[in-house]
Amino acid sequence: MRIVIKVGTSLIAPGGQIDINLLRGIVDQLDLAHNEYLIVTSGAIAAGMSSLSLGNRPTDVPRMQACAAIGQSRLMHTYERLFFGKKVVAQLLLSSDDFTSPVRYRNLQNALAQLLKLGVIPIINENDSVSVRELEGAFGDNDELSSLLATAAHADWLLLLTNVDGFMIPNSPRKPRLQRIIRKVTPALEGQCDGASSLGRGGMLSKLRAAKLASDAGVHVAIVNGRHPQAIGLAIHRKIGTYFPPTRQARKSVRSPITR
Repeated sequence: MRIVIKVGTSLIAPGGQIDINLLRGIVDQLDLAHNEYLIVTSGAIAAGMSSLSLGNRPTDVPRMQACAAIGQSRLMHTYERLFFGKKVVAQLLLSSDDFTSPVRYRNLQNALAQLLKLGVIPIINENDSVSVRELEGAFGDNDELSSLLATAAHADWLLLLTNVDGFMIPNSPRKPRLQRIIRKVTPALEGQCDGASSLGRGGMLSKLRAAKLASDAGVHVAIVNGRHPQAIGLAIHRKIGTYFPPTRQARKSVRSPITR
């Protein structure tokens, strides 16, 4: 089984500090002997903020670029340590052009296929230090990037790990209620979402849209609380989180590039 795991900023770097214990817990859940994994990781800008002793996320693009460049090396060093003796990891920094250009999309698919064939775990992030469009919101805090990647890699599952239990239905009599399954993302559901987090650009709205994009391409999707000690296995068995079933059967042939 091929699984794309997206780890949000709210998990990986709460307050701007990389949570090594949480990441170690996620890595320990991976069934490396039987499944293939691709990890889409946020947190580079937050990690860079920590190195520069910045209390608030920069609002100007050059400072965000600087934070991303500094934080990305810290992020990869963390993943290399966590997978040491288990798997080789590879860094891929992607931009929207890698999904809109036919040549670059094909090159991306070839690179992913070869890395997975070699047993390597790709660690993917936006190319924030160079591509200004990503910082200005071309992707939704790696949520959309993870859905595009799941399609490009012909993944079976996309797990969106966050710091809440899934999609919560507001305004219930007592407290918000977890929506266990969503078969169709509607404007009404999108209208129930709150805003982005303080360190990341995403939020539940971007996760809903990412889930729709991936499920429309034939991928199983779940939004799940990444702090659960068995989040990955339980999400795949649909025991926790919000599940989005594929709206059609996934095609195994090479897909054409996704236009935006």
